[in-house]
Amino acid sequence: MQGLCLRRPLAMAFSVGLMIVAMSTWSQAGIEGLFAQQSEKDVVSVSAEFAAPTSRQPAQLSITAQIEPTWHIYSITQPPGGPVPTEIRLRSSKAFQQNGDVHVEPLPDRKSEPAFDNLVVETHHDRVTWHVPIAIAPGVDLETLTIEGLLRVQPCNPDNCLPPKELPFAAQLARNVAVSAKSPILAGSAGPNGRQRADRETPDADGPAMRPKKPTMVVDNELQQSLVVIMGLGFLGGLILNLMPCVLPVIGLKILSFVQQAGQSRGRALALNAWYSLGLLSVFIVLASLAVFMSLGWGQLFSFTGFNVALAAVVFAMSLSLLGVWEIPVPGLFGSGKASDLSEREGAAGAFFKGVLTTILATPCSGPFLASALAWAVGRPPLETYAVFASVGIGMASPYLLIGVFPELIRFLPKPGPWMETFKQVMGFVLLGTVAYLLTLIRWAYIVPTVTFLFGLWAACWWIGRTPGTSRFGQKARAWLSSAAFATVVGLITFGPLTSVTSGRFERAIETARGKAAGSVASQSGDALPWRPFSRRVFDEMIAARNTVLVDFTADWCMTCKTLEKLVLNTPRMSHVVHRNGVVALRADWTHASPEVTEMLEQLGSKQVPVIAIFPAEDPNHPIILRGGYTQEMLLNALEKAGPSKSPHLAAAKAESHRK
Repeated sequence: MQGLCLRRPLAMAFSVGLMIVAMSTWSQAGIEGLFAQQSEKDVVSVSAEFAAPTSRQPAQLSITAQIEPTWHIYSITQPPGGPVPTEIRLRSSKAFQQNGDVHVEPLPDRKSEPAFDNLVVETHHDRVTWHVPIAIAPGVDLETLTIEGLLRVQPCNPDNCLPPKELPFAAQLARNVAVSAKSPILAGSAGPNGRQRADRETPDADGPAMRPKKPTMVVDNELQQSLVVIMGLGFLGGLILNLMPCVLPVIGLKILSFVQQAGQSRGRALALNAWYSLGLLSVFIVLASLAVFMSLGWGQLFSFTGFNVALAAVVFAMSLSLLGVWEIPVPGLFGSGKASDLSEREGAAGAFFKGVLTTILATPCSGPFLASALAWAVGRPPLETYAVFASVGIGMASPYLLIGVFPELIRFLPKPGPWMETFKQVMGFVLLGTVAYLLTLIRWAYIVPTVTFLFGLWAACWWIGRTPGTSRFGQKARAWLSSAAFATVVGLITFGPLTSVTSGRFERAIETARGKAAGSVASQSGDALPWRPFSRRVFDEMIAARNTVLVDFTADWCMTCKTLEKLVLNTPRMSHVVHRNGVVALRADWTHASPEVTEMLEQLGSKQVPVIAIFPAEDPNHPIILRGGYTQEMLLNALEKAGPSKSPHLAAAKAESHRK
């Protein structure tokens, strides 16, 4: 029996390992790419040089990637949701900075790819060069100047992909090269700070006109600490994550298991808490894999409707188990439905999956230290990314390991008894509340189909639950198979014909609303800032008009974002400063995957929300960024540092106001 008890949790751990491999396979890297024998240096090589400035244009940095035959890489403008885009990162320096739009020759091949839901995939083959306008600081000797940076690419061929790789380059002044009038930089007028503004678009032979490439912003990186310091921040962030409201439902269930452990030996309590911690860490390993191979940040999974629907179904099925409708076949996960049986020992598999569920539910939350650590980890070498995510997981698991070592810490809890059945059922209703919260994250057109599917899942669980536990194996198998078939049919109907009906109704409602609210800005109430919906077009217009722009990157599933907006951002004091300085407030909603919002976040070096970015009117290429948490004083100081808008329209409006 003891051997069987050990084999079950080991099998669970092995299953999670398979899940991690499956996640990696799902990523563009591919399982074959993970073990490819050919290195990236053999496939892609990089060289760079820069040309001196002339009277007609600034200095120009040219970065060239040479790609082996049959291989390709992806463009820097590759839309999110598909392959890993190429990234260019220049090392921060006082001697130079980027001074305009990045342009490429030749233009990438563009093709609709069925593997990515017909997303347009942009690829480069053979040889590609990116041209970056550079502003050289006064007094810098061009003969001795070296511009260093990294080119991050993911090489692929028709059979597999290699993991993303950062290729360093160092550019020096090109010899005997004169920049001709046929420069790939588009003709245009210079905007504020010498920022190149294109007056036309570049047509593409295989599709619609491509807009000029957006400049990569030079962001002052305040996270230059060592890996050890960042892991320390991650540990503290993970520890605080236990106090976030997202995890409270499952923490309540863990308290129930603490009661069960109170009368057990120290070794038994330590083993169960170790399995719980292993469940926590397994999810962090999966999240780190998604960050490394798919560039998905903390909480970004909640941007995908399919993930939210699947998680709502899992949580709903667990709530039904707590309410006695059926019993999940995981030993010791929640115990059986009788009060007298609730004091039975928690199983290792049950502890493991409680840890898994706790971590999944924690991903919408952020907190102090966590955002800074995870922002630093994005784009780092894989080992460093895994180390930071693991430090967050260890921090989150540390209280449970401590209780396992010192079980006397939970002696104050009441003894096992009938009250535990009531507590378990209360937690079932709390999980139902979590399902309601998850429904708010799903696109409107999918809410009715999701609720219908949950009702079908309810019926399937009820059918399994009505089969007695003492039934023969054949009877149990028939109950499971028939229930699974019923749930599958309901899912096919609800996310097929029913979704088509609800989507049509939703689109008609949107069209009606657009007709009534065309050209309007976001509605205001109370002390809310004069928010406008974020779009790249509006953002560029406000920057070109020399406005100070505040962008709030938020999401409905981010409870930290909503709390900060309520208590810090939308307050009378903030409203007064924003109106006095003529600051333009844009709300970048990341509730659902938005290519424009994702692109802007990536340019700012972030993969999660909340993020506040303030673009000064005098120097928009150096935004002031607040990640994770912020206080009102921090925000006010940032606005003071950014200064007021310099828009001529704002100055005229203020003069007219003074005259009145």
